[in-house]
Amino acid sequence: METKLKKYWLYVLLGTLAVSGYPIYMGIKVLHDMARYGFVPQARFPKYVIPYTPIAIAVVVAVCLMFILLKKVKKHPLFAASGISLAMFFVAEFLFENKIIVNGTKQTKLESWQMMMCYVSPELFETRKWRAVDILIGEYSPTFKIHFYLISVVLILTILSCLYGFGKMILTGNREKKKVLMIQSVCTGLFLGLCIFACFTAFFRDGELLVSPVSAVLMGVFFLLLGVTVGLYVGSFLLGKRKALAVWVPAAVSAATALAMYIGELCLLSGHLYLFGTGFLFRSLPGIVLAPVDILIILLTGAAGGGICMILNSAKGK
Repeated sequence: METKLKKYWLYVLLGTLAVSGYPIYMGIKVLHDMARYGFVPQARFPKYVIPYTPIAIAVVVAVCLMFILLKKVKKHPLFAASGISLAMFFVAEFLFENKIIVNGTKQTKLESWQMMMCYVSPELFETRKWRAVDILIGEYSPTFKIHFYLISVVLILTILSCLYGFGKMILTGNREKKKVLMIQSVCTGLFLGLCIFACFTAFFRDGELLVSPVSAVLMGVFFLLLGVTVGLYVGSFLLGKRKALAVWVPAAVSAATALAMYIGELCLLSGHLYLFGTGFLFRSLPGIVLAPVDILIILLTGAAGGGICMILNSAKGK
């Protein structure tokens, strides 16, 4: 078993380093410019160096420690790895946010620059026509990072859950969680792919509140997939428990995660939400900011997360 674990660890380490190569390269490039110029010129600024460089660093560190933690930590090696990884992420994230200066029309800290990029890409910032509605970007507020940090923590926790889960399965020979790990890996991989796609396209948003149908569909799928991924992560620890825990808790967590993304969007857009279309289905309901379509996405996310966990627990009981 130890030989198989060592081979698995080496393959995972090489794969993680390959996947993390570009985000880490972005971080090195930014640090090089800071050392050379004292700031990062706008034209040389790599998109989304935060949070993806800190995420890559955090995951690589946890994977480097995988073989040791799985062997030495008898109880909950995943939790130990997750704690170390999250600590590495927040340290790296804080240093990048506060020490890196971007020089566009004026010099600004990287965290402020990143907020603007979440709203409209630098390419469109100087060319688009600015109107009264553009006041919604507002002044810098750290609350815009709610969804930023949420996505980062979810990626770190779920990636490590899959990698350490298969490692523990190899070490112990217990294949009880193989099915849930496989489905969790698929969801995590799809979500990571969607995050990477968003880095290069920002889902085709142009800074307007009313987004295109393609953008609306992609954003809806993103919210749903994020919630389901978190629900499966929680559900993997509750596998085999009574229904109230094994199904309804993941369902509630999935829906709450999608709602948290909407809250993050509200903070970014100063109390507004992107509009997925026109008409009653897409218009805010009286007294709340959410539109019927937003509520539907949240409910569907909860139903999907709980439904998958129900199927997994039913299969386990057979």
